[in-house]
Amino acid sequence: MTERRSLKVRIGAAAAAAALCALALGATGQAQSGEFPRASDGRPDLSGIWQAVSSAHWNIEPHAAYAARTDVTGAIGAAPGGLGIVGGNGLIPYRPEAIARRQENFENRRTEDPEAKCYLPGVPRATYMPFPFQIVQGTNKIFIAYEFASANRVIHMTPVPESPVDTWMGHSVGRWDGDSLVVDVTAFNGQTWFDRAGNHHSAALHVVERYTPMTPNHIQYEATLEDANTFTRPWSISLPLYRRMEENMQLLEFRCVEFSEELLYGHLRKRE
Repeated sequence: MTERRSLKVRIGAAAAAAALCALALGATGQAQSGEFPRASDGRPDLSGIWQAVSSAHWNIEPHAAYAARTDVTGAIGAAPGGLGIVGGNGLIPYRPEAIARRQENFENRRTEDPEAKCYLPGVPRATYMPFPFQIVQGTNKIFIAYEFASANRVIHMTPVPESPVDTWMGHSVGRWDGDSLVVDVTAFNGQTWFDRAGNHHSAALHVVERYTPMTPNHIQYEATLEDANTFTRPWSISLPLYRRMEENMQLLEFRCVEFSEELLYGHLRKRE
């Protein structure tokens, strides 16, 4: 069996399993879902600690398992396969020159991935990294704190001026569309990636997020991404977010700077 055929078989099996799970949830979800908690203004209360369960952290496009770390032998250096979270045919609609940039990023990911350097992850990457994040919902502001690199962002729910500068996490302005929280994110600095595979964008990126509560412990997350400098058309991603249910669950410190010092500053060490 060729590698390509093997990948198709594995993806087909995973899709079949996901379909069976969906059918099972469809049969019992109504009884189990209940009503999503609501704030005093009647809007869904998204407050809580959430986390994605996905391999999108390694690659948001469909991919087979691969050796993610060239400096580590054995299975501990491998990345898991995944069906991807990109809508449509599953592939990002890159411009030809951007595809070459993505390949260059992948080949140099050990040193060039912003995550490896403990830089802020940006949007939407912060959402599906393998770390929990906490939403604190107010009336005029919604605050999101991410465990990775102590990243955070404020979603402004009332009119505010445009951001005077570009930033790692962008400038977020939200509104309600029925029970869905819609967040318009602009003013990116263009230095973040979407994943460890080197998928990228420019400072022209515009992201529109949608957080839709499905059950008391499940939010459907969607994002539409537009960047005429990098992509031929707008495209979207979608994945579920799950409430962390552990007793006394809280965000812990992930002080990634200390793990990045050698990469960032090792060349400055005094040589004997």
